[in-house]
Amino acid sequence: MSISLAEPILDAGVWPRSTRARGADLAVGGLPAAELAERFGTPLYLLDEQHVRDTCRAYRRALPGVEIAYAAKAFLCRGVVAWLREEGFGLDVCSAGELELAALAGMPGERIILHGNAKSGDELRAALRLGVGRIVLDNPVEIARLAALVAPRQRQRVMVRVVPGIEAGAHHAIRTGGEDQKFGLSIARGDAEDAVLRAVAQPHLELTGLHCHLGSQIGSVRPWLAAIGTLTAFLAGLRDRHGIVLPELNLGGGHGIAYRSGEHPLDIESFATDVRRRLARQCALYELPVPRLIVEPGRAITGPAGVALYRVLVVKRTAHRVFVAVDGGMADNPRPALYGARTTVRLVGRAGAPGTRRVTVVGRYCESGDVLAADVELPEDVRPGDLLAMPAAGAYQQSMASTYNLVGRPPVVAVRDGRARVLLRREGIADLLARDVAE
Repeated sequence: MSISLAEPILDAGVWPRSTRARGADLAVGGLPAAELAERFGTPLYLLDEQHVRDTCRAYRRALPGVEIAYAAKAFLCRGVVAWLREEGFGLDVCSAGELELAALAGMPGERIILHGNAKSGDELRAALRLGVGRIVLDNPVEIARLAALVAPRQRQRVMVRVVPGIEAGAHHAIRTGGEDQKFGLSIARGDAEDAVLRAVAQPHLELTGLHCHLGSQIGSVRPWLAAIGTLTAFLAGLRDRHGIVLPELNLGGGHGIAYRSGEHPLDIESFATDVRRRLARQCALYELPVPRLIVEPGRAITGPAGVALYRVLVVKRTAHRVFVAVDGGMADNPRPALYGARTTVRLVGRAGAPGTRRVTVVGRYCESGDVLAADVELPEDVRPGDLLAMPAAGAYQQSMASTYNLVGRPPVVAVRDGRARVLLRREGIADLLARDVAE
């Protein structure tokens, strides 16, 4: 059964663009959520393929001539890699697993950027074998380590990750542009300049530019504008002191999205206009050639395209609150426990009572901190068997999922134009037991 796209859309800033409501039902990609939950089981992640593709195209329109590499850590599977490749994106990866999956899915090596603050020798060798476009150097040790691995008469393109000293991001655990964190090399302390000189001195490395990533879930362009001021001053200093002119500048990702009605995602068109204008002005000020820009959105591409579906197992009333326990939780979505993240919750599949009450949606895992949504409004007759939908679930949920309590991870199903297909199958007990090697 499919649902016409002529029906009312839910909050387009929070739910996938194809989401439609008809009475108590909800459809994504032309398919009813309740039907998908019956077909594939719960917990279940839906991913709107057309939404992902449309967002990729919006980025390319806003940033012509800019290299765009999707941050794979947000969510990665072969199907998504294929969509990104077809839409002209590259990939930003940070492990051998992400790298090998990208190659298996057909992403050209030259469109891949390898990150990581502690890359292993095996990861560096894999990157060289697969011909990645750039390796981002995060510390002095890996400069010499990488140079020693490059084959004779070959050169590997690299960037140096720098710390501009700018704090940005929705939570302290996802702010990566300040001085007191593990990533990058400080401009203020002189570590970044030392790394640039070390990289330039290696005959098997070709330093193409600087990389900086300020943090995640940033809703304003202002932090990037401030970073451009610091970065261009640093580039001018490299030229003046050492005659080094770098042709590329990677501003990372961290583009924020809306998880609840009333929240405002980063406006990519304003971001593009303001960043390019500030970069041009700063380069003119220092008489620098304008470097080629690279950006690495992740959450902004897949996050709003996802919907998580859960089945209610228990409704428990205590002296202080009403707990609605579902069949998933912190193992398949650790963000609320890690960052205090808040989301929208909607009853789907049946009409609830006209009145609502405040409840706390919790998971089935053996932790009191296993809370998915605290103090949200649901129909007052919410009961076991009900289906709950949570939007903006396409990033940093499945990708961060664990098998805590030996519970398998949920499947991911792509939906588009009334069709559904499994991208990642459900992880069952047999999968979990297969890793346990008997004595």
